[in-house]
Amino acid sequence: MPYVSHQIRLACRPTGAPKPENFRSEEHTVREPGDGEVLLRTMYLSLDPYMRGRMSAAKSYAKSLEIGDVIMGGTVSEVIESRSVGLEPGQIVLGQGGWQSYSTERASELRVLDPDQAPVTTALGVLGMPGFTAYSGLLAIGDPQPGETVAVAAATGPVGSAVGQIAKIKGCRAIGIAGGPKKVAYLDELGFDAALDHRDDDLAGRLAEAAPDGIDVYFENVGGAVFDAVVPRLNLYARVPVCGLAATYNSTEAESGPDRLPELMGLVLRKSLTLRGFIQNEFRPSMFDDFLTDMSGWVRSGQLKYREDITDGLENAPEVFAGMLAGANFGKTIIKVGES
Repeated sequence: MPYVSHQIRLACRPTGAPKPENFRSEEHTVREPGDGEVLLRTMYLSLDPYMRGRMSAAKSYAKSLEIGDVIMGGTVSEVIESRSVGLEPGQIVLGQGGWQSYSTERASELRVLDPDQAPVTTALGVLGMPGFTAYSGLLAIGDPQPGETVAVAAATGPVGSAVGQIAKIKGCRAIGIAGGPKKVAYLDELGFDAALDHRDDDLAGRLAEAAPDGIDVYFENVGGAVFDAVVPRLNLYARVPVCGLAATYNSTEAESGPDRLPELMGLVLRKSLTLRGFIQNEFRPSMFDDFLTDMSGWVRSGQLKYREDITDGLENAPEVFAGMLAGANFGKTIIKVGES
């Protein structure tokens, strides 16, 4: 029987923060799977900040969405029909179904999940792309050593919270920067050595108190005023993995004020700093197996905790997505699309 998929597509490119008019809902009959393909029913959809960049026409590390495209996104889905050896109806897989209730995908691009080993939603967060982003960026670029101080912005998000906890596991001091009293309190629950509110009028002063000996690794998720406060605290040979710049994702024009690039470059030179942008895919061939082993073990043992922010209904994805970019989420942002 044919399946009808509820889809959310890009209606027009956002200017500034995404708005309802940037999206449109449609229903389409799902394409039958061909050889080596499976038909999937979406159970959970991941919402991630990178999607905002893909909605723009600006050149980036990945191809932009075209107007009318289904919004991309990681999904946990149930196999409904299969034309691939090794995948059978009823199995649960991680794929890239996007913002829709059904999808047809290549079996070779799916990862089979075992619900008995961990909740399947963790494949979209702590045991998925965000968790691997934290693991690979911190360990491959940050190279934290026992006794060093690691700071991370957006520290209650799925990437930042993992960064701080991995830093603790590796014997480092962890400083988390988040937004609002509830999120700051959560960092204390996670075992961070210091938890700061980026809304504090004297963030730079608070950082100086929290890191009197400076910062050796700063995992950058935000940019903007947080980066400005952190930079003066960076030690000689400090490493800065640049994962995201959430403070500027909705910007429509360059920031006004003096050009501070010469000052930053002078600091890079004087302190022999390493600023390295990365996309987690580059580390998958060499690190993903170790990531799954290490992170699964840390989660099972309770050394690494995670939080998920789950909203019911695909129709709510645009609103939840806009809220996430504004910091309204608390943990990994997930949309429950269909019944488990």
